[in-house]
Amino acid sequence: MYDAKWKSNFRRKLINWFDGHQRELPWRQRKTPYRIWISEIMLQQTQVATVVDYFNRFTKRFPTVAALAQADQAEVLKLWEGLGYYRRARQLHAAAQIIVEEHAGEFPTDFESVLALPGIGRYTAGAILSIALDQKLPILEGNTIRLFARLMTMQSDPRTTDNQKALWEFSESLLPRKRCGDFNQALMELGSQICNPKRPKCLVCPVNNLCMTAVQGLQEQIPVASKKVKYEVLLEAAIVINQQERILVRQCGPGERWESLWDFPRYTLSQNAEAKSHAQQLQLQLKEETGLGVELSGPLFQMKHAVTRYRITLQCWKGDSVTGRLRKTPTPTRWATLSEIEEMPMSITGRKIARKLKSP
Repeated sequence: MYDAKWKSNFRRKLINWFDGHQRELPWRQRKTPYRIWISEIMLQQTQVATVVDYFNRFTKRFPTVAALAQADQAEVLKLWEGLGYYRRARQLHAAAQIIVEEHAGEFPTDFESVLALPGIGRYTAGAILSIALDQKLPILEGNTIRLFARLMTMQSDPRTTDNQKALWEFSESLLPRKRCGDFNQALMELGSQICNPKRPKCLVCPVNNLCMTAVQGLQEQIPVASKKVKYEVLLEAAIVINQQERILVRQCGPGERWESLWDFPRYTLSQNAEAKSHAQQLQLQLKEETGLGVELSGPLFQMKHAVTRYRITLQCWKGDSVTGRLRKTPTPTRWATLSEIEEMPMSITGRKIARKLKSP
């Protein structure tokens, strides 16, 4: 089925389609390893349309590896604010420092050295080196997993270990002798723009006659869905404590959900308890953690959001009549003005609360 003639036809049709249909994206205008690296890290679990503006701002502020390595992590996180999955930004910063220390500030060009950098796996290393330097390396990510599963008529979960091995081998077998970077981008472009998860645009697909899933009408069955994630429902509370025009904020510590970002004191609540019980719990936890006593009112408002496997309802409470002195806490905690908070890197929900405080 997938003989040399099939592969040759597939490569030719795909590249011809890509040459005429590829999107104009900023990281395609000047394809250096550094710029492709930044784009690939940003694009992990994030839509292209969201990434474009972040990429432009980030590379304008940090045009080189050295500029990124020399930056304060807080500034890196601030520029990343809103993209989510902040571990990516921390690893990006750490990798830049390694590149400066171990590679004289030049992004490495061999696969093993790239793979050794924080936050870079097999796919990302292959994508950087193939797209920027046209190295003959395969890729496999969400869009190409779906595309390959359909091309191969894979009728079991493509994310099992055996199927992942088969998909990597298939990806490698398709690579052309030239234009590997364009070919890999074309695969991802086809997967994202044409070979959609639920409603693939098979009628305009350049390789539809080479795809047995399309020929057999199995698009809704392939790829086979992975087991659904069981989400955990949480109720949380953030406390806004204002003392002489300054708000209490704390920096999230190692291992916390928003490590290194700033947030308001935040606690998990029992979903079955009443508001009065919640207020007492929050007062006790705040006192134990910071040494401060407050009178609580609320919840003033709430918002819903999702983080990985959690579905969270976040309540915002107000703390008044502060007593006691702020004691030394395990992670940095301080009083800050709204102007100072504006410059701190925060989570999306923390920033929403801060903006509400700023509104008249």
